[in-house]
Amino acid sequence: MKLTAITTAGALLLSGAAFAQQTITVNIGSSHPEANIWVYAMKNTFQPEVNRILAENGNAYQVNWVENYAGTLYKFTDTREAVMDGIVDVGMVGTVWEGANMPLQNVTYFTPFATEDHRMIIEIFDELSESLPELKNSWAENGMVHLSSLITDSYDIYATFPVNTMADLQNRKLNAPGTSANWLRETGATPVDGALTTYYTNIQTGVTEGTLSFASGILPTRVYEVAPELTRVGIGSMYFGGLAANKDFFDGLPEPVQQAFREAAGATSIAHGDYVGDLAARALDEMQAAGLTIHQLPDEEKTKWVTGLPNIVEPWLEQTGEDGKTVLKAYFNALRERGVTPLRNWDDGL
Repeated sequence: MKLTAITTAGALLLSGAAFAQQTITVNIGSSHPEANIWVYAMKNTFQPEVNRILAENGNAYQVNWVENYAGTLYKFTDTREAVMDGIVDVGMVGTVWEGANMPLQNVTYFTPFATEDHRMIIEIFDELSESLPELKNSWAENGMVHLSSLITDSYDIYATFPVNTMADLQNRKLNAPGTSANWLRETGATPVDGALTTYYTNIQTGVTEGTLSFASGILPTRVYEVAPELTRVGIGSMYFGGLAANKDFFDGLPEPVQQAFREAAGATSIAHGDYVGDLAARALDEMQAAGLTIHQLPDEEKTKWVTGLPNIVEPWLEQTGEDGKTVLKAYFNALRERGVTPLRNWDDGL
């Protein structure tokens, strides 16, 4: 962080004294491009909101943004390290890729079929990341300050075949990376690791026959061209990670700038939710126009899927201990307080 005292043009006089403005250099970046759902609001809301708030508060501080988007400094496997080590001062952190270092943040991926309301997930995790010591301390222990929550829209099945009954999944191979592989346990389908960047080729070459994914990710990667059958399942929206600041950098900011970051982060959460909602809706329209056929998994079949899953949250609870129990209970309490009835009570017995 660099603070520079400069005298504004013409040595602006306030009460007979020259007004000095401090310029703060902020390196901001991500492993993904600006149009990506987890980055869009950083560039288009967070940065301009910080500028606006500082200007409205008297313009005593100005930010010089040094942008490092689209993986110019680091790749998606290094988002935590990039912010933690100060490669960037502010960045997108994908906790979904940090199961060993930040497992508490991955609670939604171990509790599917909770809610499809991605805006609610943002609201809950903005609140819990600040108010719940277990989550807040996890960010601090990794040298970061959580600013704004990042999510996905709801996961469904994009495949070469429709899913009308659970029997249609028997002996099928579906891309289901990381923790999402657990969602296919006891379904008869075989999960295959992968990422949005590999699904198209995997399906095209027959390595897999489809994938578990979300509309806002499928549209830009054009996976619908090789997987033209979408079955709406409603596995749920997931907490993906957060917009975060390097803790040493943030703690060294003047208090008015810290406050501007906090206020801008709140606006970023709202903008992120709106962008994902708009993009997911537009994605479905555009993909249907390009030939995608949409099916709905019948409720009774969905119930079979949900109730047939083993207790996939148990290994996560064993890994995270009492902190995990606290986070899980707080998450499900927050859902129920907002009127949600999860299709499975993953917090039973805690």
